[in-house]
Amino acid sequence: MQLSGRGIRCVRGGREIFAGLDFEAASGEALAVVGRNGSGKTSLLRLIAGLLVPAGGAIELAGGDGELTLPEQCHYLGHRDALKPALSVQENLTFWADFLGGERGDANLSLSTVGLDHATHLPAAFLSAGQRRRLSLARLLTIRRPVWLLDEPTTALDTAGQDMFCGLMRDHLARGGLIIAATHAPLGIDARELRIGRPA
Repeated sequence: MQLSGRGIRCVRGGREIFAGLDFEAASGEALAVVGRNGSGKTSLLRLIAGLLVPAGGAIELAGGDGELTLPEQCHYLGHRDALKPALSVQENLTFWADFLGGERGDANLSLSTVGLDHATHLPAAFLSAGQRRRLSLARLLTIRRPVWLLDEPTTALDTAGQDMFCGLMRDHLARGGLIIAATHAPLGIDARELRIGRPA
């Protein structure tokens, strides 16, 4: 499986963010997208996820499931944790599993893996920022998708949480998945770098 972009151009609000951008990442590889604030790191992830339309160029996934679109084979983990505050931890995970469909893992095991097995019946509104991020990570484990698009994924995680997430990323890569992460901090795993944006 290989994810690639050729000549990608991104325009937001009538302003060109970047143009002529090329990248590629294959199964078992991680690509760290780096650059200054506002250089287009998040925009690139959103283009890959199908949340934005490129103004030029093409993004393709070769060797994936031919019956599914690229966005249907991606997990996008953004700055904000997509949770419903009134639903419990377990209900949030069940909602996402039902909404996204596809191959499903054991939700209880996913919550245990991210350290939230003690909070399954707690409303998401009561979770700390780090716990909300852990619940978002549990979604990556419960609904199996080969491409992880991660935007500052370790935000709000304590040291133990960051170590746990490094292990999850390594496991995902070992199973043939691929990761593209926008980050200002080291991911804690081997990753090639893609620098975007013009010099300040």
